[in-house]
Amino acid sequence: MSERLSLGNAARPRALANEPGGGGAGAGRGVPHPRCCARLRWRGESGRRRRLLGLSGRGPGTAGSLPGRARAAALAAAAAVVVGAAAAAAAAMDHYDPQQTNDYMQPEEDWDRDLLLDPAWEKQQRKTFTAWCNSHLRKAGTQIENIEEDFRDGLKLMLLLEVISGERLAKPERGKMRVHKISNVNKALDFIASKGVKLVSIGAEEIVDGNVKMTLGMIWTIILRFAIQDISVEETSAKEGLLLWCQRKTAPYKNVNIQNFHISWKDGLGFCALIHRHRPELIDYGKLRKDDPLTNLNTAFDVAEKYLDIPKMLDAEDIVGTARPDEKAIMTYVSSFYHAFSGAQKAETAANRICKVLAVNQENEQLMEDYEKLASDLLEWIRRTIPWLENRAPENTMQAMQQKLEDFRDYRRLHKPPKVQEKCQLEINFNTLQTKLRLSNRPAFMPSEGKMVSDINNAWGGLEQAEKGYEEWLLNEIRRLERLDHLAEKFRQKASIHESWTDGKEAMLQQKDYETATLSEIKALLKKHEAFESDLAAHQDRVEQIAAIAQELNELDYYDSPSVNARCQKICDQWDNLGALTQKRREALERTEKLLETIDQLYLEYAKRAAPFNNWMEGAMEDLQDTFIVHTIEEIQGLTTAHEQFKATLPDADKERQAILGIHNEVSKIVQTYHVNMAGTNPYTTITPHEINGKWEHVRQLVPRRDQALMEEHARQQQNERLRKQFGAQANVIGPWIQTKMEEIGRISIEMHGTLEDQLNHLRQYEKSIVNYKPKIDQLEGDHQQIQEALIFDNKHTNYTMEHIRVGWEQLLTTIARTINEVENQILTRDAKGISQEQMNEFRASFNHFDRKKTGMMDCEDFRACLISMGYNMGEAEFARIMSIVDPNRLGVVTFQAFIDFMSRETADTDTADQVMASFKILAGDKNYITVDELRRELPPDQAEYCIARMAPYNGRDAVPGALDYMSFSTALYGESDL
Repeated sequence: MSERLSLGNAARPRALANEPGGGGAGAGRGVPHPRCCARLRWRGESGRRRRLLGLSGRGPGTAGSLPGRARAAALAAAAAVVVGAAAAAAAAMDHYDPQQTNDYMQPEEDWDRDLLLDPAWEKQQRKTFTAWCNSHLRKAGTQIENIEEDFRDGLKLMLLLEVISGERLAKPERGKMRVHKISNVNKALDFIASKGVKLVSIGAEEIVDGNVKMTLGMIWTIILRFAIQDISVEETSAKEGLLLWCQRKTAPYKNVNIQNFHISWKDGLGFCALIHRHRPELIDYGKLRKDDPLTNLNTAFDVAEKYLDIPKMLDAEDIVGTARPDEKAIMTYVSSFYHAFSGAQKAETAANRICKVLAVNQENEQLMEDYEKLASDLLEWIRRTIPWLENRAPENTMQAMQQKLEDFRDYRRLHKPPKVQEKCQLEINFNTLQTKLRLSNRPAFMPSEGKMVSDINNAWGGLEQAEKGYEEWLLNEIRRLERLDHLAEKFRQKASIHESWTDGKEAMLQQKDYETATLSEIKALLKKHEAFESDLAAHQDRVEQIAAIAQELNELDYYDSPSVNARCQKICDQWDNLGALTQKRREALERTEKLLETIDQLYLEYAKRAAPFNNWMEGAMEDLQDTFIVHTIEEIQGLTTAHEQFKATLPDADKERQAILGIHNEVSKIVQTYHVNMAGTNPYTTITPHEINGKWEHVRQLVPRRDQALMEEHARQQQNERLRKQFGAQANVIGPWIQTKMEEIGRISIEMHGTLEDQLNHLRQYEKSIVNYKPKIDQLEGDHQQIQEALIFDNKHTNYTMEHIRVGWEQLLTTIARTINEVENQILTRDAKGISQEQMNEFRASFNHFDRKKTGMMDCEDFRACLISMGYNMGEAEFARIMSIVDPNRLGVVTFQAFIDFMSRETADTDTADQVMASFKILAGDKNYITVDELRRELPPDQAEYCIARMAPYNGRDAVPGALDYMSFSTALYGESDL
């Protein structure tokens, strides 16, 4: 890049050879015309002459205020007046060109300041520039003593340029004549011009004549070009870049405020801060005082000369004793510090790059560890929960089964919802991790075996299947236990009634009373036995019912079946024995019947009619006291109808009772009339009128109780029906609402209206509305709990069960969270890769076009068609490689996130293994290995230890003890080998 550098110390007006009217040997490179140089040599001119030329003023009308060449012409004319040469003034006016005055306004202002150069500044520049030149000339085995004298022949000037540029100049002239010296200086100036520098107002004649200000100006031009121009800090260069570098390096130090290259350096703390920042062991900065600038400056200059190979370019007294130190001298001195520490700057840049790469890798590793732990915990919870849900060991009591149902409700309300959130968060973390790995040019994360998202989904599916079966089993078990309790109570009632009836029957049948009885007694015993047989036959149905109930209890696996079976067996054995004894007694009575012929027909008739009636009353009492269980209005209505029918038979039964009592009254009348000795009892039956009346009264009392029980059950069933209708009404609203929301979320996820942020806000509003709907779900859960507590097992008012609603709600929450995460990852990808909204819309349009099933994902064939439409000409191997990038989990589908990653990954600006390897090589000083000390010196402690723990030992031929292999480590960071 070519630039024009103004002379800071050249105390003469500019007259360029390449201006209009100029010419001569220096034309084309900015060398002044010889005639003009002869006129405008100002060595030895007094301050009075400068004032005469009007160079001290800045106001309007003075030479100092004239722009560009007009001002130069005025100066030349004034000089002509002083020496009495009017022709020189006319010649100077020839150089005035009003069209170019603005081009040189700023350089002329610099020139005007240089005409007033403070002698102290000239002394500082002479000392600084001499030291700077000697720092380079020492490399060639020479040096200068007097800057304006030693460069006059051009030889050391050419040597200086060869040293600082590393290039060979043209062969110098060895003659001693002025022409030879001018030729050498011109060769040096030509070389400077060839480096893109426009030399303004510097001619070889001034240098050869020993013009101090021209010589200092030339050296400053060289310093600017070779020591300052190439300094670059954050898009600033040269002076601004050097100043910014100083400000950055001294920012942490108190009492140091670098704003310029003059008074900011007077107290010496700036120089000390630069040294301490890069070499803190050389200076004890805490002991420095701002009010002792001489000590500070001498300390900095001595340390720089002794340890940093920076020659002492200024004396501390020169800086402290000057109100405003020379800016160019300070810049020259500071640039030496910059170049001395440039190696450290490169190391810092390399360390920053490595820190950035390692920080990304550490963050990704932490995310991987978090995923593995969360996946392990979730799978372990599923593993522990499924056996509990698959446990079908039945309980023996309703209370125990109700407790199991309550435990299951706690599981659904308290334990499972957090795990649903963990599962959703796990999928979100997995997708975020994969996105970050792709953006940082890392290989896709493959979880441990059995911990893939698909594995967790499969395990979760097994959990839900076991959960569904467990709830069905609980309800069936409750129904079974309810039925068992009812049957067991019924068995106990019937068995107790039967046992009460059979009590003493065996002893009665085994009596030998007929052996001493009279004929009438025998006939009475025979009739009584006939009545007993009738009674025995009537009890046959009850025994069969007891056996049937016991059989059903066994089939339903009643827990107390052994005692039931034992009791039933005892009843059956006793019944068989009664039958045998009855048959035996009949045979005995029939043998004696021939001896006994008198029978009281009335007692017999009484016995025959009283026994069935008594059995009917006992059956009625049993039925009226029998417990019942119903589940619907229809069932209770059926029981009520049967009860009304029973009540309709009571008048006929009362007539039968009165008829039986009439028979007994007739017998009593006959006995009283004919004085028959009947021993006061009916020989054919033990049923007395008092007993019949007592049982009849009991039946009449049981009827209203039965009415009350049926009415209460009817009211309960009406309440159950209201619960069914209430649940059905809510479920029929919530179910379709969930389905509608699922469809709306799917539509939002593929629409192209607005930006991704608009889409994300839309989804979050949907998520908020969905979360606000949760109270209705909870209300439905409360209604469902009331239904289960009321033991309602079916509902004809809706096709939705609570299980359907729960599963739909959980799928809705998972879908909205997953969709939001996908859009967030799209934003992350867009911002990281610089994708515009128009590009995102084009990507979405292409994706939607080839997503023929409208599922939000393309299968392999759809994705192949999409690639072909975009101009990809590929074989099966290339397509398989692309699928491994967009579908690392081998699910057979391509998501929109993976699609945009693929479309933009080729233009991503990411770090590579080669870049990291080159950074490590800088830290290692171009060695093929790096040591522990170097890592700890250049990197932060945690990242240095991270590298030390993971780097393999270096085994090359140039290895030293403790050498580490940073090349394999850099390759492993990007998945090209095992870390």
